[in-house]
Amino acid sequence: MNTLYGNVQSNILAKAQQIRLLVCDVDGVFSDGRIYLGNDGEELKAFHTKDGFGIKALGASGVDVAIITGRNSAIVANRMKALNVAHIIQGQENKLPALIELTQQLNINLNEVAYIGDDTPDLPCIEAVGLGISVSDGHPLVLRNADYTTFTRGGFGAVRETCDLIMQSQGSLASASGASI
Repeated sequence: MNTLYGNVQSNILAKAQQIRLLVCDVDGVFSDGRIYLGNDGEELKAFHTKDGFGIKALGASGVDVAIITGRNSAIVANRMKALNVAHIIQGQENKLPALIELTQQLNINLNEVAYIGDDTPDLPCIEAVGLGISVSDGHPLVLRNADYTTFTRGGFGAVRETCDLIMQSQGSLASASGASI
């Protein structure tokens, strides 16, 4: 089937139709994976406003959003709070137990979860969920094992593409609303 980004297999859209929770890695997904460090230890990351709109629109459509990341960062916490992401899980090098705990708290089955990542620490989550997603510039093992690979690179709208895919499959894309922040 044709989506805004290109042709997607019908089985991927069927999986996306079942999604109640989108879980995202951060570095390499919301950002391009680079971390800028200043001489005084200041850390900077770049986030794309398209992804911000996608997250807000997906949340408004009724799909919950979470992040699970291996690092702890005030920048990430602040960005996710601005996007109304309710579930911000940081400092989790082993992400699968955190994912399982979150789904139990939310009473959601793993087959109702989409997970988007870019590197091998994301692989157990990508393989465990109903719709495992890799950004187009993900690690080769992640690309090989994901159900879906975005047309867009991490940090350049891959999260927005994922949100659009889920909303299109669920029939809510036309009424998408949010704020591009």
